[in-house]
Amino acid sequence: MNNSTSNNRQSNDFFWPSYVDLMTSLFVVMLVLFVYSFKLFKDREGELQKANGELKVRAAELEQITKIRNSLQQLEGRYFRYDPANERHELLVPVQFEAGRDEIQEAYKPALLQAGRRLRTVLKSIKTDQPVRYLVIVEGMAARYPQGDPRNTREEQTTYQLSYRRALNLLNLWKQNGLNFSQDRGIELIIGGSGFYGTGRYSGRREGDNKRFLIQVIPKVGRIQ
Repeated sequence: MNNSTSNNRQSNDFFWPSYVDLMTSLFVVMLVLFVYSFKLFKDREGELQKANGELKVRAAELEQITKIRNSLQQLEGRYFRYDPANERHELLVPVQFEAGRDEIQEAYKPALLQAGRRLRTVLKSIKTDQPVRYLVIVEGMAARYPQGDPRNTREEQTTYQLSYRRALNLLNLWKQNGLNFSQDRGIELIIGGSGFYGTGRYSGRREGDNKRFLIQVIPKVGRIQ
């Protein structure tokens, strides 16, 4: 009896320290898991807050760009027409170039000057809550020769240069008459030429109407350095 009682006491003396050690280990494990989970939560919370902040900035920029695009509708009228399919403006002055030539004839210069003044006035009149830069692209185009004319193939590459020179002559016309967009803060003007190509071209009987200028205004909302 005494031996049995002694054995039970020894078993109890062994069990309880082991049990405490086990529970302590489990507590440590749970504590580590809790700390790790809390860290993951805080990291995730920080990422979500950052993403939310970026979304708010993008939403504000989109709101400004939408406002600018609505304001650019003021361009439409006598000198410009908006092309919704290609999201750009077509200069309505019916400029006609001689075949293979880039000189702007005197008859078209007054209207082209008025169109340039209108473009500059509209851009400078737009009011926004944030700084805005405008990328203005002036694209010259060229018309193909009649179907089957070998010059379409022979002069295909040179028409890129031809249409570019036409846009350059328009830019020079504006500059010579005080319309220097490069001096306007927040406006960058780029010229280009699409030759026989480009989107939104006329075809068939209207092929000759491709001797024209396209104006594309791309607003960029952000800090101006």
